[in-house]
Amino acid sequence: MSSASWGLLAVFLGVLLVTSWPLGIWLARISSGRLPGWMQRLEAPLYRLAGTSADKSMNWWQYALALLAFNAVGLLVVYALQRLQAVLPLNPAGMVAVSPDSAFNTAISFVANTDWQGYAGESTMSYLTQVLALAVQNFLSAATGIAVAFALFRGFAARSTGMIGNFWVDVTRITAWLLVPLSLVLALLFSGNGVIQNFDAYKDVGTLETTSYQQPKNGPDGQPLKDAQGAAVMENVKTGTQTLAMGPVASQEAIKLLGTNGGGFFNANSAHPFENPNAVTNFFQMLAIFLIPAALCFAFGREVGDRRQGWAILAAMTVMFVIAVVAITPAEQAGNPLLSPLNVDQTVSALQSGGNMEGKETRFGITASSLFAVITTAASCGAVNAMHDSFTPLGGMVPMVMMQLGEVVFGGTGTGLYGMLVFAILAVFIAGLMIGRTPEYLGKKIEAHEMKLTSIAILVTPIVVLAGTAIAVLAGAGKAGVANPGAHGFSEILYALTSAANNNGSAFAGLSANTPFYNTLLGLAMWFGRFGVIVPVLAIAGSLAAKKRLPVTAGTMPTHGPLFVGLLIGTVLLVGLLNYVPSLALGPVVEHLMLWPGQ
Repeated sequence: MSSASWGLLAVFLGVLLVTSWPLGIWLARISSGRLPGWMQRLEAPLYRLAGTSADKSMNWWQYALALLAFNAVGLLVVYALQRLQAVLPLNPAGMVAVSPDSAFNTAISFVANTDWQGYAGESTMSYLTQVLALAVQNFLSAATGIAVAFALFRGFAARSTGMIGNFWVDVTRITAWLLVPLSLVLALLFSGNGVIQNFDAYKDVGTLETTSYQQPKNGPDGQPLKDAQGAAVMENVKTGTQTLAMGPVASQEAIKLLGTNGGGFFNANSAHPFENPNAVTNFFQMLAIFLIPAALCFAFGREVGDRRQGWAILAAMTVMFVIAVVAITPAEQAGNPLLSPLNVDQTVSALQSGGNMEGKETRFGITASSLFAVITTAASCGAVNAMHDSFTPLGGMVPMVMMQLGEVVFGGTGTGLYGMLVFAILAVFIAGLMIGRTPEYLGKKIEAHEMKLTSIAILVTPIVVLAGTAIAVLAGAGKAGVANPGAHGFSEILYALTSAANNNGSAFAGLSANTPFYNTLLGLAMWFGRFGVIVPVLAIAGSLAAKKRLPVTAGTMPTHGPLFVGLLIGTVLLVGLLNYVPSLALGPVVEHLMLWPGQ
């Protein structure tokens, strides 16, 4: 790690702390319903229209049914808009209907907050589909994740009520009073720094090599056309032109990052200069990804009545995040050993970046690209400003591990915190076994029922990832999509299933995944990876809400100090990583040993 790398990391964490602290206060107010009167008056007609009210609360299964129904309707709407886009307005490029398997995959992807894209956005989706289907789901899927976190907050804070809030109220308030205002501010910042925002037709522009000449024009039968005098009809021909895609990018970019959705208007994602023009936008994109996940930690501490609890969760996340950054940056800066015998200079100097610059933008370099890679995979975002498939084996393994930990290192909007709280429940259970005492967390006894639900929530994703990877490497259609043989090809498949099931959406770009086989397999992985975890988490929230809150005694294990932070980190690493050690050994570890045989 160079001094510049440490400096960027320190500035990023400092700005994140300063901005997420006040946002956490506002999130706590949204969660508890302590909103200004004018906001509540604006909300009231919406609730009456939906047949509910802000005072009506739900038990966990009512909350879960509302959530599943809401997302099922969203799935159908996104699918229909893709299939019908050829006959709908706002389609100046004349995009045809998306194929059934790709539309199925994309609909699940955006509803599940994954935003996995097997297609190139600028050559597949109309403006209407981008705005009405994909961008809208960016808001709603993010609101769904935060709503589940709010429900778990109430489970810990409630006193024998069994109620965890109202899903319809939570989604409305999160969208209207959090995501929309933040997205508006961020979109204005992006557009002011060069991110495009328009509904123009695509533009044909000349390059530096543009030439123009005339040639005879042929008719439909392939024969030269002639005018009335028998002279050949000529046509102008230009070479060296390029078609530049236009579109409402800044508005979609803002919510894609704030909602940890990922994806991109363009196929190159945040490596495209129209999505991410310079170092300023790159920094604010990274900040936007972590902003709400970090703020939720502060909101959690306020909602359970002990702010130290939020600091403890945030500290555990930060320690694991810093370790990941310290691992990936030197791995990329070390370069590729296969180039050394060719006398290729890979050292850092005033004249060159050095290291492994393959697949990275020269605008950002290794330091900003490595930091972005960890942030986007730690936070289940999936936006990328470099191609992870071109990273070194260990450099590419770090983003993969960030996802395999369960996307709990900050994690997605809501999903990261409720995932980390599930691990916290497991950590206090393990600690209780060590000292022979019934485990407690935040005044709630953790008993057999909660541990069964915790086990389900933790094991669903590894089962989906590993089973899906096994199917893909055994099936001919799965192996056909691999661009690179051997260990790297296996890593491409493992990364794709890891990304899908953990609702991240980034990819090792070498895998050709826009096929009926992968669109179906990854679509199912995204659905079960999302809702297979949400339902048991809501059940945990309901179970905790029905319990009495016990007073703190001399025998209560503190869950806010360094000891608990260490225990929590150890639990995440032990449980999260051990599920994947054999598969990692077959992929990035083997590839690393092949490149550096002496290690």
